[in-house]
Amino acid sequence: MNTGTPEASLQTPLRKSAFLAVLGPGLVVMLADTEVGSVITAAQSGALWGYRLLLLQIVLIPILYLVQELTVRLGIFTGKGHGELIRETLGPFWAYVSVTGLSVASAGALLSEFSGLAGVSELYGLPRFVGVLLGAAALMTIVVTGSYRRVERIALILGLFELVFFGIAWASHPDPAAMAAGLGQVPFADRGYLLLVAANIGAVIMPWMVFYQQSAVADKGLRPEDYRHARWDTAIGSLITQMVMAAVLVATAATIGSGKTSVSLDTVQQLSEAITPFLGDFWGKTVFSLGIVGAGMVAAIVATLATAWGWGEVTGFRHSLEYHPREAPWFYGTYAAVLLGGTLAVVFIPDLVSLNIGVEVMNALLLPLVIGFLIVLGVRALPEGHRLQGGYLWVVAVVAAVSSGLGIYSAITSLTGL
Repeated sequence: MNTGTPEASLQTPLRKSAFLAVLGPGLVVMLADTEVGSVITAAQSGALWGYRLLLLQIVLIPILYLVQELTVRLGIFTGKGHGELIRETLGPFWAYVSVTGLSVASAGALLSEFSGLAGVSELYGLPRFVGVLLGAAALMTIVVTGSYRRVERIALILGLFELVFFGIAWASHPDPAAMAAGLGQVPFADRGYLLLVAANIGAVIMPWMVFYQQSAVADKGLRPEDYRHARWDTAIGSLITQMVMAAVLVATAATIGSGKTSVSLDTVQQLSEAITPFLGDFWGKTVFSLGIVGAGMVAAIVATLATAWGWGEVTGFRHSLEYHPREAPWFYGTYAAVLLGGTLAVVFIPDLVSLNIGVEVMNALLLPLVIGFLIVLGVRALPEGHRLQGGYLWVVAVVAAVSSGLGIYSAITSLTGL
């Protein structure tokens, strides 16, 4: 029997509806974080090192949340996108530095995403340009014909296909004892291991994620009263994305990494054959394709929109999905140009797996720039009571220094042999 007031009886449904209204930017950007390059990096990690990089996936969960929560805070309490806030706080020079780094990272991301679509095409015996062109056409249609909320819903639906990797991991029958043993083995003296450490760190925090989430929060019109729900949105997304990465790693560790099969990972087709042996040819290929297409499409939406938003914020041209293309030609033109460049590049680049790992290593090298801007904005641009200060500032600074330093050290050591 309900003995409370009518207002009390409505409290829980209202809280749920408020959370659902806010849900989106964090979950979308986190699903995009598990993009094609990240999936391939996790697969290579399991194939080459078994479960030795599984602990890293878990350790990166709070680091990912810490960084992206700061973008939520900046977007909600300033109402401005990342590029615009850098321009107003630090000046045009640093705004252009940030958006240049964004453009480099977004170009690499788009190459990764379209490489996944190309690989799925080849998986079904079709020329690679078929999947790439279909994907590019779909991405252009989704953005040109929709508002922010509509684009967000489509991105969420596409991203949910990534959950098939949990089924693949379960079907690979991992050995719990081998998994536990691998968690304690960290061969830091090996260059190949360090390369994948750098790639995995680079696969977690990318410039286009920061730009996208802060701009999406502003474009969606989230307000200070939405902050608590937006943090939960980001926390749930952080957990899901790293669990997907762990699932892919476990699947390859249980098959290739265990020595049960010997398959080269030079193409997306070989990767599919390696991690879906227990599902049969048809279902293995179908399930893997859904996961790769979902990962590639949601990340391509996020990376290209982040670039268009970023340049719009720095230069001052109109930059919102709420505008018709005729009202914001530079915004949609930038989006289309990035999309076209990625489409053409992937059609002619042969080694798609190596390309993806190289992109993630590049992201690790860009990490100090990304986190550095975030910390400065967190100290200088946020209102009193919400800015980074005291003990939490030190926590953020230490985590940023350690993750950035490890990423750079691993990348340089693995590439130079120093």
